Amino acid sequence: MLKKLQTKPALLLGLGSGLALILLSGGVLLHPGVANWLDKKTPLSQTEKTTLEAGINKPSAVTQLVDLPSAERIRQLKLIADGKEVSIDRSRARYLLASGLLQDFEGGRALLLLDGLEKEYPILAEQILLKRGRAYELTNNKEKAKETWKQLVETYPKSTVVAEAYYYLGKYDPSYHEKLLTQYPRHPQTLALLRQKLKENPDQPDLLLQLAKANPYDYSLNEARERLVKKFPDKLKPEDWDIIGDAYWQQAQYPKATKAYAKATRSSKQAYRYARGLHIQKKNTEAIKAYGAFLKAYPKSEETGLALIRLAQLSPPAQATAYLDRVVRDFSDLAPRALNQKAELLDKTNPKAANDTRKILLTKYASSDEAAELRWKYARLAAKAGNYLQAWQWAQPIAVNNADSTVAPKAAFWVGKWAQKLGKQKEAQDAFTHTLGRYPHSYYAWRSAVNLGWDVGDFNDVRSHDPVTVKPKGRPVLPVGSPAFKELYLLGEDRDAWSLFAAEVADPWNLTVDEQFNLGLYKLSQNQNLEGINLIWSLRERETNEEKERWKTLRESNEYWNALYPFPYYDLILQSSKQRQLNPLLVTALIRQESRFEKDIRSPVGAVGLMQVMPDTGKFIAKQTNVKDYSLTDPEDNISFGTWYLDYTHDKYKNNSLLAVASYNAGPGNVGGWLKRFSTADEDEFVEQIPFKETKGYVESVFGNYWNYLQIYNPEISKRLATLPKPSN
Repeated sequence: MLKKLQTKPALLLGLGSGLALILLSGGVLLHPGVANWLDKKTPLSQTEKTTLEAGINKPSAVTQLVDLPSAERIRQLKLIADGKEVSIDRSRARYLLASGLLQDFEGGRALLLLDGLEKEYPILAEQILLKRGRAYELTNNKEKAKETWKQLVETYPKSTVVAEAYYYLGKYDPSYHEKLLTQYPRHPQTLALLRQKLKENPDQPDLLLQLAKANPYDYSLNEARERLVKKFPDKLKPEDWDIIGDAYWQQAQYPKATKAYAKATRSSKQAYRYARGLHIQKKNTEAIKAYGAFLKAYPKSEETGLALIRLAQLSPPAQATAYLDRVVRDFSDLAPRALNQKAELLDKTNPKAANDTRKILLTKYASSDEAAELRWKYARLAAKAGNYLQAWQWAQPIAVNNADSTVAPKAAFWVGKWAQKLGKQKEAQDAFTHTLGRYPHSYYAWRSAVNLGWDVGDFNDVRSHDPVTVKPKGRPVLPVGSPAFKELYLLGEDRDAWSLFAAEVADPWNLTVDEQFNLGLYKLSQNQNLEGINLIWSLRERETNEEKERWKTLRESNEYWNALYPFPYYDLILQSSKQRQLNPLLVTALIRQESRFEKDIRSPVGAVGLMQVMPDTGKFIAKQTNVKDYSLTDPEDNISFGTWYLDYTHDKYKNNSLLAVASYNAGPGNVGGWLKRFSTADEDEFVEQIPFKETKGYVESVFGNYWNYLQIYNPEISKRLATLPKPSN
């Protein structure tokens, strides 16, 4: 977004004094040469219109400027805006320069750029009229401003941009604000108006409720929910409590959600979530009672099977077994989970019955995730006993029966490792190639690439690799939304883009897969990286077949993976990595795991910032580096300190990145203990033996992140992966 335009009027577009603006009596007069130019260029000829329409979907010099520093971006926009030929990029550049001028309250100069622009840039015609009205307002020509906004309302009555016009017109005629509140109840300008009214008088429950109902993804609306719950609980209907509970549930604020659901509309969803909320809070006695009430009221609902499984977790073995048997009998989709849970219960009292239960799981539900997990458990036990043939035999069917399970990439890789130990070199190569092709974004794809001899860095030398990195220019094309919304997003006009998107979404409480992806991209564009990454990652949790298929299609796109593995603080990371002689993608991978690129985040134990540096560690590093003034929430300082410490852990372990990364998480004392207990001759085996579940997962996540950054941002690896055959399973 353009800010702080400080250019002089005569230099605005680099066109010389011919574009000088004369302001008289609050109105705007154009130099005669400019008026002639506008007359000549509007209306457009059919050829010019065709050229503009064709240019919308072509690579754009303007949209590629979106990530440049403001001053450089403005300089290049001026050069493009100076073009003599009609083009979509010239129109884009003029629009952006005008938008920037309006932010700096430079209405007169903005008018010069906006006048007639809608005729050569129809995709943003409504926005151009809106901004032109604002430009007139800034020049104190309020009548012309109101006339322009009314023109927008009359010309584009079905456009959601009308809400913006209502907001501005309402400053002069309050009836327009009433139209805004009733016709566009969730529009960002409506929410702004509601907040303004509540600031004047905070005790208006109807307005608070309108805010509370607007959007579960806007955490700032929780202030309205809190006030409603604390000050006006008697004015809330059961359906209002349902909305409040759903918002808190969506945000994983389970204690608040549970209290709301206690007063919400009676439904299977409400009753289940009430019981589950108590369960999550470890209020087990109350949870058991709530689950019991749920089962009595809803014996065959969508949530009943899951409620039985949850209740079994809280019940004595005999009663738990009965609940699980009921799940197997009546809820086939949850039967594998219930069988697995039942087998674990029987292990303590009846091992034979436990084994029989597992046989049913492996035969009747062979394609389930639970069957895959069980096969993997047996495979690891066999390998631990040195029986690699049996381990290989247990793991192989997972790739056939359970190809989409979470354990499948691991099993496919270890099929190759065990084949190596058995002297089956061709089978090993096939397994590694399969893992790379079928699970290209997994940690085990990286391990497979290493075993296939790819130059991608191994545990003992990845530190010294300095891969070429190429960031995509501009922004991705969005999968859903109006043409105007997509255009504004590509231009970096985020405030306007997301106001439009918020108004276009039919149901913000039930976003489609594509809408949630859009929202994730928006959060990333605002540097709200934790929320953005989580929104995109959680798409895999969609439940309907249609949603799952859409997610699978989406994840085939480069845009999906670029969003899931963003690269903020690119220049700072490269600078500090070079200074410490560290692989910049390894540093990026660690930052993603530590903080999801949130510069102000703090862990429960007090670690701070992007690389989660402990304050005492920060003091130690400051002393070692002779830095007296620093802030761990400052990205430059935090990355500098974090890379210093990562360099330190590498030096301690002779540049072995596996041990350095494990030490970054668990500390050198723990890693030293593991080195005494476990051999590092096979580093994949060492990872499997790490006794801290958190650290084992951390190591796999960091190096999985590294692999994804490598294949996404390094053209050579990306091209090589594209040549691999895609397995049918």
